[in-house]
Amino acid sequence: MKNLLSITDFSVAEIDELLEVASDISVNGEKYAEKCKNKILATLFFEPSTRTRLSFESAMLSLGGKTLGFSDANSSSSSKGESVSDTIRVVSCYSDIIAMRHPKEGAPLVASMSSTVPIINAGDGGHNHPTQTLTDLLTIKTEKGKLDDFVIGFCGDLKFGRTVHSLIDALAMRKGIKVVLISPEELKVPDYVKTDVMDKHGMEYEETTDLEKALPKLDVLYMTRVQQERFFSEDEYLRLRDSYILTLDKLQNAKKDMSILHPLPRVNEISVDVDKDPRACYFKQVQNGKYVRMALIMKLLGVK
Repeated sequence: MKNLLSITDFSVAEIDELLEVASDISVNGEKYAEKCKNKILATLFFEPSTRTRLSFESAMLSLGGKTLGFSDANSSSSSKGESVSDTIRVVSCYSDIIAMRHPKEGAPLVASMSSTVPIINAGDGGHNHPTQTLTDLLTIKTEKGKLDDFVIGFCGDLKFGRTVHSLIDALAMRKGIKVVLISPEELKVPDYVKTDVMDKHGMEYEETTDLEKALPKLDVLYMTRVQQERFFSEDEYLRLRDSYILTLDKLQNAKKDMSILHPLPRVNEISVDVDKDPRACYFKQVQNGKYVRMALIMKLLGVK
């Protein structure tokens, strides 16, 4: 039985195969309408989510399956003190596959040790978000036609941004990727991401606090919000939340074919005027998220 706890659980070949299926789903969706008939997906979201949870549910329904679950830890038995392990053992009896989000890093790994069905990590604290990474990879592949030899800038909260950490993990497996890390000093990428991932794979990267200087060299810009829920101090959050705001004026110096990604939700780090720019890809990302989750559910359930 295979789980997806980290993007590194899959080889490059497995990821590429999954992206191929997702691409086919995007144009031949009706072909997949009954692939998971009579299968049940449980969505266990111990932390609030709109896009990811609904994306999983939409994916399973589009495959002809069913869903059950909760969207708030307070509506589950964890509010009574039940352990993650016990919750998973129980839900395994009711479902064929589980997508789980949890505020504690490593919770999906703990869940996988008790589960009798495949576990998908739908985000654990500031650690990992592998299905968002698959979404990002499909979007880049669709926009750029490749997953190697380009320059990507990550901007905003790179310290707590699990989507950033996961995507760096995935891109480290590829060739010719250069990374520009754009953040305030207080929100820099953790040292372990630099030493254990980028340095280990010989990945070329630079750090800067200046978005506008970095823009002209980027093929892909990955914007992120400063996450209030990860801060211990509201004053610190308020001081840093508007560090970077992408506007049409700033984009004048960017490449005409640069792709702008954002895992969403956005607060105000991308001006709504940018939505009309052909380089804006973040709503395409949302659509791609459904396709990759459909492909992933099929893969983990062994559905051809």
